[in-house]
Amino acid sequence: DVQLQASGGGLVQAGGSLRLSCAASGYILDDYEICWFRQAPKKEREGVFCISSSEGREWFADSVKGRFTISSDIAKNTVYLQMNNLKPEDTAVYYCAAIAVVRVNYYYPPRPYEYDYWGKGTLVTVSS
Repeated sequence: DVQLQASGGGLVQAGGSLRLSCAASGYILDDYEICWFRQAPKKEREGVFCISSSEGREWFADSVKGRFTISSDIAKNTVYLQMNNLKPEDTAVYYCAAIAVVRVNYYYPPRPYEYDYWGKGTLVTVSS
């Protein structure tokens, strides 16, 4: 089975940076699309950034354009989310999720219920 572990969250001042990691095991990342989702208090879970290495595709939410980037290290089965110029609005629990590329339909914004595997999430708190 596929297991995901998100890490790297923490408390950061507005304007600061964090790098989140999503470590996958069970199957190689190249076989899956990996998406970062986040869920802020009292808000629905929303897609943030997705990468599908085998398809050469990525997607990101308009709200993070120019601030967040995504990268993958296939050898380490890890996806990274570099978050720069963080804003209080970015405060949320961040999750990584996976779907096999043979199943993904590349509908964006990604719909959480379509993703088969989830990590436990990591909390990002951005102070004003």
